[in-house]
Amino acid sequence: MYRRIHISICLTLALPGLFVPAAKAQLWTWTKEQMADYTKAWTGDRFPDGRPKVPDQWLDRAKDTSAEEIIMSRNGAGGLPVYSQYEGDFRVLHPDMKMAGRAFTVMFMPTRPDLDSVITAKLRDRGIPTLNNQYVLDMLQPGDVLVVDLYGKHEGGTIVGDNLFYYIMKATHGAGLVVDGSFRDLDGISDMRMPCYYRYAHPSALSPQTATVAAINVPIRIGNVTVMPGDLVAGDKEGVSFIPPSMAESILDNADRVHIHDEWTRKKFDEGKYKSSEIYSSPKDPVLQKEYQDYLAKRLAEIKASRQK
Repeated sequence: MYRRIHISICLTLALPGLFVPAAKAQLWTWTKEQMADYTKAWTGDRFPDGRPKVPDQWLDRAKDTSAEEIIMSRNGAGGLPVYSQYEGDFRVLHPDMKMAGRAFTVMFMPTRPDLDSVITAKLRDRGIPTLNNQYVLDMLQPGDVLVVDLYGKHEGGTIVGDNLFYYIMKATHGAGLVVDGSFRDLDGISDMRMPCYYRYAHPSALSPQTATVAAINVPIRIGNVTVMPGDLVAGDKEGVSFIPPSMAESILDNADRVHIHDEWTRKKFDEGKYKSSEIYSSPKDPVLQKEYQDYLAKRLAEIKASRQK
């Protein structure tokens, strides 16, 4: 039931962009104006299509965070609202690599011939002979993370093989891939140094007979979260967080505080003279509280200075 409701919402949001000028013709997408409207909380730079474009510096900062630091940053700390946008239970291609990029979203749906024949005819009238995974890949920009809702499909849900995985790596400058589905050619892909989160690997190929591109750069579902185009995508060896652009800077700022808190806590444990409850999750002694606040201010200043170099 949830899946049907989610698809209905996505199509309701996306359908107004179906009949757009020929140069922009796509299946179920947003116009530049619609993109700006649905992401109006973001007041920074945008791509030509209206997608939010968070600064490269924020991507660099996101690579220094962990899933816990981001999650804890959303638990109401520092005045931030409670906001969980984490999805796990992926297979992680390179657990030693961090992912950080801007979400480029794609939604697939199961093939239905009577619908697909109408869609194909309309697209050809608008100069698009084939709507497939390569049509999507050719739209990627440096820093994009391709985020794909392939509805958890295993066989026949392989978004790319090793050649097109390599293309994504080059087109996005190694930003990454998240697919709620599968890919093929794991043997060929495993040595390519790009972060990737996936459900399965399978030797079958993706084709119009197995899945249909339904939407490009609209809200999609990945597991239990909704992903918007332009979200800051941050991944580590546990899973992936999809951060709304308008909240990204404050979440990253608070992640610094969480990191420093953990750093100070372990330093105190290393001294071997405190019980855990005296230090964690916050010190009880007023002297220790002041020591922590001084340490926090010092480390925040050091971090800020290092980022200005």
